[in-house]
Amino acid sequence: MSDITLVILCAGESSRFELSVKKQWMRIDDEPLWLNVTNRLSSYSNFKKIIVVAHKNEISYMENFSDKYTYIEGGNTRQKSIVNALESTTTKYVMITDVARACVPQSVVKNLIKNKNKASIIVPVLRVSDTVVYQNDTINRDDIKIIQTPQLSKTKLLKKATQSSKEFTDDSGAIKSLGGTVKYIEGSQNSTKITFGKEIVNLGCLKKPNQNIFLGNGIDIHQFEENKPMVLGGVKINSKVGFKAHSDGDVLIHSVIDALLGACGAGDIGEFFPDNDPQYKGADSKKLLQYIVKFISNVGYEIINVDLTILAEQPKINPYKKIIKTTMANLLNINKQKVNIKATTAEKMGFVGREEGIVVLSSASLKYYDWTKK
Repeated sequence: MSDITLVILCAGESSRFELSVKKQWMRIDDEPLWLNVTNRLSSYSNFKKIIVVAHKNEISYMENFSDKYTYIEGGNTRQKSIVNALESTTTKYVMITDVARACVPQSVVKNLIKNKNKASIIVPVLRVSDTVVYQNDTINRDDIKIIQTPQLSKTKLLKKATQSSKEFTDDSGAIKSLGGTVKYIEGSQNSTKITFGKEIVNLGCLKKPNQNIFLGNGIDIHQFEENKPMVLGGVKINSKVGFKAHSDGDVLIHSVIDALLGACGAGDIGEFFPDNDPQYKGADSKKLLQYIVKFISNVGYEIINVDLTILAEQPKINPYKKIIKTTMANLLNINKQKVNIKATTAEKMGFVGREEGIVVLSSASLKYYDWTKK
């Protein structure tokens, strides 16, 4: 068994990325980029342990994709994410890479491992072939190296080095700060880092996302409550009653949230906004939906359409259908023609027929964000 742990850093916000999806969630055929990279790198060697460092809001969703890896919550900096990963690392060596290095060839990984005993850290680099000017002075290009990942470190030394209050942009900088030795090996042009999004077109290892459509259903029920404002689909309704609920009780939006989460396989509304959490007491459901819409975009999907059925004796829905449709379309960032609202009664049967509450059923469809067309 290998004495190396592989760590894939995937917890970033993609703040410089110019596409609407977070880079780690771009779909490569049917896989998110982080899984595609992790699967590829893990096949290059018999690593003892493989750690995927995830954003705190995405870690539970990541765990749905594979049981082969260990998932660790990342920090708000690259270095803090490394510290968190190293807490779960017991091997003599650790190989750390950024998910943005999507096409690292096997030869680089093999060469790192081959040289692991030759320094405190082994680092792949690219040489500079062009003339280099720094502050108006031409400098010796042979002294310039472009640093890449993965980098292979002695675990104990890297653990100590990353405890520093100083932030390092890569592992070798941290190792050198403690006097550790560095061995540079040949990197690869294929290890280009995805930073802004334009780099993707030059990476031959990435397949475009497939054209699958994902469907989800949602249902929500709320009983009426006297002397409470009624909000339905983000719209204030003229009614003598509102909805009994921990939040504002917007039964339509809650149903849509569950449909969206169902379509992308992310659980249900209660997992994101527990009804026993004080911070959601009286919460505006429009803000909850906006959070979910952003989450769906972050993890690589686009909303195609939603279809809603409102089952109610009162209030009468028809006078509000157009404004609810417009409001929901704006919240979902889709054309209002792609929001369909149907309303019916229960023919005086059951709790709806007795005018005790409302039921809303929703369906939603999603597709993968197509980064090849942006």
